[in-house]
Amino acid sequence: MPILLQINTEINYASTGRIAEEIGFLAQKEGWESYVAFGRKKRSSSSKTIYIGNLFETYLHVFKTRFFDTHGTGSKRATKKLINKIEEIKPNIIHLHNLHGYYLNIKYLFNYLEKKQLPVIWTLHDCWSMTGHCTHFEHIQCNKWKTECHTCPQKNVYPESLFIDNSKKNQKLKKEYFTSLKNLTIVPVSNWLDTIVKQSFLKNKNTKVILNGVDLEIFKPVLKNNIREKNNLTGKFIILGVASVWSKNKGLNDFLELNKSLSENEKIVLIGLNKKQIKKLPTNILGIARTESKQELAEWYTEADTYVNTSVEESFGLTTAEAMSCGTPSIVYNATACPEMIVPEVGFVIPKNNIEQLLKAIKKIKKNSSKSYYEGCTQRALKLYNKNDRYQEYINLYNQVILS
Repeated sequence: MPILLQINTEINYASTGRIAEEIGFLAQKEGWESYVAFGRKKRSSSSKTIYIGNLFETYLHVFKTRFFDTHGTGSKRATKKLINKIEEIKPNIIHLHNLHGYYLNIKYLFNYLEKKQLPVIWTLHDCWSMTGHCTHFEHIQCNKWKTECHTCPQKNVYPESLFIDNSKKNQKLKKEYFTSLKNLTIVPVSNWLDTIVKQSFLKNKNTKVILNGVDLEIFKPVLKNNIREKNNLTGKFIILGVASVWSKNKGLNDFLELNKSLSENEKIVLIGLNKKQIKKLPTNILGIARTESKQELAEWYTEADTYVNTSVEESFGLTTAEAMSCGTPSIVYNATACPEMIVPEVGFVIPKNNIEQLLKAIKKIKKNSSKSYYEGCTQRALKLYNKNDRYQEYINLYNQVILS
């Protein structure tokens, strides 16, 4: 029985944790033994689990990041223990996901992987692996990562450094470690991210784009629900936004600006806000805290008349795919990965941060009727985002790499 080991910040939580969980579940159905090693958020899993480190080491890693901008160089003891566990279970494939998150030492891990020459698949969910600091750079139009990071304009953004800018050395070390693996296949989760990889120091590595998948058994039109009645939205045109964390780069301010131009029967609903953000919302915007209930999200996606993704930092755009799976048309900004998801049958692509164009797109959907996009949305989701099809691509890739 072949053995798979995945490594990610979280397990069965948030987007990357759920992706790793679902890949592991499918791998077991295909005859693999599955392990997931993780650094935070202990959750139940169908795979065997390995908890990397402990709270003390995590906080120490946070300290090193905050004061010295050396994210990825802490957690030495935790990484050594992980390596001992890898030696014990002897995986046939190691599948990396997010390595940032205060839980791994990249030097120790990659030196070990280079020495053992194990086959490695690395799914990139953001741009951290190619920069000297940040996970995304689109919104500030920074291109230093293409040549040499220095004087980082996002030093105070996750993974935050309070004082020191170590971005030049960080990128140099990443290049040294990440390009050292001979048997490495990089998996960008969108065509946009693939183009970024091909402009970075990873450009000579093999890549294979595999889109993220959506559970179409859950994210599907929920025709019988009382979301509108429970929230006093009967007769309203619902404009929905969803994020795990709402920030400036996710476009919260754009929703606030849009709200000023809406008619009385048009209502913005934002899911994923914290308590402080909800308190500051205008009274005519409905703010909802983050929910772990996929069923509740599917109900909101179904009832929404349009889904609006105002983010300018999307490596894929999972919430857009979820909304599409529920038959709801989307409006996205012409930035990062979102535009490649949209064709005329499912919604609109507009210039980023352009509230006037956003309002026009909403009016077009309202005029055409959201129901006119239903078939286009559900068919495109079935074709491109069915998790069973997408994650089967990983199993096929594992088998291909083992046999090569």
